[in-house]
Amino acid sequence: QVQLVESGGGLVQAGGSLRLSCAASGSIFRLQSMGWYRQAPGKQRELVAALTSGGNPNYSDSVKGRFTISRDNAENTLSLQMNSLKPDDTAVYYCNAVLSTQYSPNLFRAYWGQGTQVTVSS
Repeated sequence: QVQLVESGGGLVQAGGSLRLSCAASGSIFRLQSMGWYRQAPGKQRELVAALTSGGNPNYSDSVKGRFTISRDNAENTLSLQMNSLKPDDTAVYYCNAVLSTQYSPNLFRAYWGQGTQVTVSS
C-alpha cells in the first residue's frame, strides 16, 4: 500500500502565504516524480507545479514567480511554498506521485493524496 498525505491548507487573505506538504509512505520502491495539482469548483484538475525525475521544476504560468516546489528525497516529502496568494488560487490541492512499489519494481503508476483545501479571501 502507498499513501500520500497532504497538510498545510487553510484560509488566508490575498497576498498571504501558505506552505503545503505531502508525505509519501508505504511500500515504495522508486519515486520517479512528484507534483501538485489543484481543482477549483466547476473546473478541471490542473497542474500547479511538478518536479521531474531529474529534479527540474515545472510551473503553470499562473503561479510562476509566486510558488516554489521542493522535495526531500530522503524523507519522500514534497512541499509547495505559496506566496502572494490570490483569490483565484482557491482550490483543493492534490499531491501526485509517480512511483513503483516493492511488489512491482518496474511498474510505475500515479498515486494521489486526498487533497487539502486552500481558500484565499479578497
